[in-house]
Amino acid sequence: MISQPLLFNSFSETPFSPKQRSLQGWIAILGFVLLGVTCYFIGASMLRLIYPATAFVVAIFLYLRHPILYIGFTWWMWFITPLVSRLIDYRVGWDPTRQILIAPYLVVFVTIATFLRHFPKASRQGGLPFILAFIGVIYGFLVGLIYNAPVPVARGLLDWLSPIVFAFHLFTNWRDYPSYRQNLQRTFLWCVLLTGAYGIYQFVVAPEWDRYWLIQSKLFTSSGNPVPFGMRVWSTLHSVGPFGAVMQAGLLLLFTSSGPLIFPASAVGYLSFLLTQARTNWGGWLFGVIMIMGSVKARIQMRLIILILVIAACVVPLTTIEPISDVVATRLETFSNLQEDTSFKDRSGSYDRNLSLALSNLLGNGIGNTWKVNEKTGQIEVFVIDSGILDMFFTLGWFGAVFYLGGLILTIFSVGNYTESRFDSFISTARAIGFSATAQLVIGSGMLSIAGIILWGFLAMAMAGHKYHQSQKINQLH
Repeated sequence: MISQPLLFNSFSETPFSPKQRSLQGWIAILGFVLLGVTCYFIGASMLRLIYPATAFVVAIFLYLRHPILYIGFTWWMWFITPLVSRLIDYRVGWDPTRQILIAPYLVVFVTIATFLRHFPKASRQGGLPFILAFIGVIYGFLVGLIYNAPVPVARGLLDWLSPIVFAFHLFTNWRDYPSYRQNLQRTFLWCVLLTGAYGIYQFVVAPEWDRYWLIQSKLFTSSGNPVPFGMRVWSTLHSVGPFGAVMQAGLLLLFTSSGPLIFPASAVGYLSFLLTQARTNWGGWLFGVIMIMGSVKARIQMRLIILILVIAACVVPLTTIEPISDVVATRLETFSNLQEDTSFKDRSGSYDRNLSLALSNLLGNGIGNTWKVNEKTGQIEVFVIDSGILDMFFTLGWFGAVFYLGGLILTIFSVGNYTESRFDSFISTARAIGFSATAQLVIGSGMLSIAGIILWGFLAMAMAGHKYHQSQKINQLH
């Protein structure tokens, strides 16, 4: 199989991105940033259309000419677009359509070209799980067109399909696994450092644009109060859940990285992660650490233990500062009395009411069933289902869910049997991130949007790493 970067070598004489061509990619990204900043001060309302359109154009250029830069650009679009949206809203007024948030989806959907190109032979080359999941989603889309309005169906399709096509793109480029691995490590290192630092700033200062968003969105029960030291941290992301998922993955990925930025990134990262008060992601991180420790060699285990102790020495003193200590301690105390916790009772009640109903749904309600049009405002709003399992059966029915879950289970089974994790700590960590994200489907729709990108994307990277190492062994034998 020909990897994606080599497919586009017709554009240049050398594979990948030499310095002179890499500069072109960075100029394109810098031009995108400068255009956005200029539009923000000249006419911010225009940016709601210009931002997604130019992001899409830059994504196509990077996809064709600079595959590695494209991957980093995609991740950063997910990380910063919600903050851009809040800054625009604060400057020119609230936009209930949240149309600018379509930008990262457009950037991801460029990889549909990879899927369509390799679809005919994907099953023979290890891509069967992605094909199964794709079939399940397309079934849900067709059912959705019958039962639901077109706009909610289109919006829901973006949530469901983006993680699959992006993950397939990562897997297809397995020949360039070392470059993709390095890119992910570098991207998430800077993500943890910058979004973690902003998260602490958000908690202490409560910037006006974040307060404005919280007031207009009316998410007080899930995101806290719009005052300093009153917010649950969501940093540059859309809300607490997505930020918790990103930090959970990023902090686990720091175990595979090195360099002088590791400790400052860890300090602000773990502190902001605690300030999310996202217990599900705290548990997911712990599960991930246990998985990593159980799958790597003793030498790497010792390195991880030392690293964890050093990080703890940096972070624990920070958590004793008031009022951070009160916030963290209060949230930790809820673990000892989950039966009285409102969130826990709501999720338990949701399962009691909906499990039998979801499992009896043979055909499903189709994609878009969780997006409803508000009769008062005329805008589409999402109905949150606090369970990925329930969401799958409600949306895809038994027919679609069998394909989707079949693809996910096949992926987990395959990745779980990889032995390369013993010497490649990135594969071990990618597997831990994917498995912990999958386990969280019990209490959230973590297969959608950025959480789904993380779930499917890191499982795909583990698959790519396995295939790369297998190829290296074969080459050595010959």
